[in-house]
Amino acid sequence: MRPTFFHCTAVLSVICAAAAKVSFTAYANDFVDPDYILAGAFTNNTEQAQATITAWASSTAIGGPWTVMNKTITPPSGDKHDYMSWAPYWWPDCSGVGNTTALTPEQIWVTCPYVSRDGQFNPDVRLVDDVGAFQDMSEAVFYNTLAWSFATDASAKSTFESNVVSFLQTWFLQSDTGMNPNLNYAQMQRGPDGQIGTHTGVLDLKAMAKVTTAVLILRKGNSTLWTSDLDTQLISWTNEYITWLETAKIAVEESVAPNNHGTFYYNQLAALKMLVNDSAGAKNATNTYFDTLFLGQISADGDQPLEAVRTRPYHYHAYNLAAMITNARIETYVDPTSTAWNKTSGNGTTIQNALDFAMTLNASASGESAYVEELYPNVAAVASVYGDPTGKYLAFLNAGEPAFMGEAYILWNQPFALNDTSGLVTNAVTSASGTKATSTSKSTSTSKSTTTSAAYSIYVGAVGPVLTCISALLVGGLTTLVY
Repeated sequence: MRPTFFHCTAVLSVICAAAAKVSFTAYANDFVDPDYILAGAFTNNTEQAQATITAWASSTAIGGPWTVMNKTITPPSGDKHDYMSWAPYWWPDCSGVGNTTALTPEQIWVTCPYVSRDGQFNPDVRLVDDVGAFQDMSEAVFYNTLAWSFATDASAKSTFESNVVSFLQTWFLQSDTGMNPNLNYAQMQRGPDGQIGTHTGVLDLKAMAKVTTAVLILRKGNSTLWTSDLDTQLISWTNEYITWLETAKIAVEESVAPNNHGTFYYNQLAALKMLVNDSAGAKNATNTYFDTLFLGQISADGDQPLEAVRTRPYHYHAYNLAAMITNARIETYVDPTSTAWNKTSGNGTTIQNALDFAMTLNASASGESAYVEELYPNVAAVASVYGDPTGKYLAFLNAGEPAFMGEAYILWNQPFALNDTSGLVTNAVTSASGTKATSTSKSTSTSKSTTTSAAYSIYVGAVGPVLTCISALLVGGLTTLVY
């Protein structure tokens, strides 16, 4: 019998503890310590986060696998294997081209000059959606790998693992579907002078940090499907792409971009260096960032002036913060003695100071209410590193998103909110109703939460209807944090 909406809702609320977290949220960027994930010593307050990750693994996989070959418009090179995207904030101005009849879209793309309108998204850029396909692939790879790492049911574990390997092979490695290792046609501005990529297009692949997280977990977790041959192939592809990233004109231009573009560039480069087993290269990349661009990014009061001048300042403050945090995470992973989190800008301010200032911003005042959740993962990240002795970070999240303990990011932003029992699967319904469950007893660490394991067993036992429910309820519920 086909599950009704009621059945779907009931099953998901019990299995996924996600009555308050049914929609998927794409966090701007992150790198997660694979050793922490594989150790599995998660505190009990992360149970809901684990269940969310399991649900998101299934929902994000539905559209896969993805490939650059699916686009209907061919890059100027004539090779669809070349990644291609159009600059999102560029619009055609056909007022001076002298046409006497209406131009077709194809004529507009090459004939009319394009002009920048910062923050105004041109909807036709998604006619070429390699950027969307890459983001979808990176999210699916990331969450399916995390779910694989702690799944206790053999069938579920196999499904997650198969998904990841299929998605990576299709995007990067297979001769008929793989992407060429360059971004020569990323964020083309279009028009007669815009038939080549621009440095801003390097940002399109920022989520290589998430892909790298997944690959490292597969390696260290001894995945049987991610073979040494596949790993060698991906390393070869990545080395070619790193060469492009370090030498191509537009890539070098992006490396010195003083705002979030430069910050994300080093997310990508450092992560890729780790993927090819070059820890020294990864450390050099993050050092370069902190010794150059970072120095000018945070003012004495914690503001980010280069993001504040944009048309969506709340979004860009949170966006660059996510990239700063990712650089710090990568550096401390490759060098545990690193002081990245305590490095200061030229004004003596840290990542924590930047977060504290961003928390004072009013998203509604700049018409950005839709972006308010972008800051929340950064709050949890800062609290997990610097601590939260006064409880201000916990209070901020409780005020903004009472069910935040069900967010996936809670799993890897620990220790944080250890006394908050709303993260327990058994308290999920209470949390979903808006009543916050609290406790003064400290959660204990376990290799695998008994409650979570039980939830996974129920989940797998009803895998058919669950996947159907997830498909029905979660697809289309995507909240994408766009740039």
